[in-house]
Amino acid sequence: MEKIAIVTGASRGIGREIAKNLSKNNIKVIANYNNSEKEAIELKSKLEKENIKIDIFKADVSKREEARNLVKYTVNKYGKVDILINNAGISEYKLFTEETDDDWNRVINNNLYSAFVMSQEVTKNMIQNKSGCIINISSIWGLVGGALEVIYSISKAGMDGLTKGLAKELGPSNIRVNSIAPGLIQTNMNNIFSEKEINDLKGEIPLNKLGETIDISKCVDWLIEDNYTTGQIISINGGWVIT
Repeated sequence: MEKIAIVTGASRGIGREIAKNLSKNNIKVIANYNNSEKEAIELKSKLEKENIKIDIFKADVSKREEARNLVKYTVNKYGKVDILINNAGISEYKLFTEETDDDWNRVINNNLYSAFVMSQEVTKNMIQNKSGCIINISSIWGLVGGALEVIYSISKAGMDGLTKGLAKELGPSNIRVNSIAPGLIQTNMNNIFSEKEINDLKGEIPLNKLGETIDISKCVDWLIEDNYTTGQIISINGGWVIT
């Protein structure tokens, strides 16, 4: 039976690669986007040229009602949700002393609350089906913290806490929950760094290179197929951080 997956923040970067790869692996994907409609339509059109159908759905998943509508759409159309990839998120690069309450609310809501809400909404269906897979895309900074990215680090550490708690609670219902914590991956999020800064960062990484979005997508594939991994934080970072 065809598996059904929701990928949040799927129009760009890591989320786009995951949505594209899952679709090519015969998984029906509902690719969520919020502001990047042009990119979402482009993804859908590109895949259709390869005879691969994908749904795109606009929703701000940091808002309960819009997240609920995304899940309702999926269940009403396909009858179930097998896989949830919580990828939606934003970055913040600022001195801690300059962070504001608005910064806190924006980052925490987009990164952590969205994962909480989406997980809560899909598990209602997954528990009924006694099956499911939730994968949270967190960050290396959730493990070790990042200077000038304190709120971002908090949000990603929270996602890892969500992963661990949910894995224990949902395990008896045959629902697996894991986190992937990427290191420095080649996406637009790196635009805040100069070429020299990127090269300096590469020098700190044992493999001496940035990761690619496909590296994360391959881990997603494995976590979907594996039946005995849950509650784990898997950091794909080229050896930058080894715990």
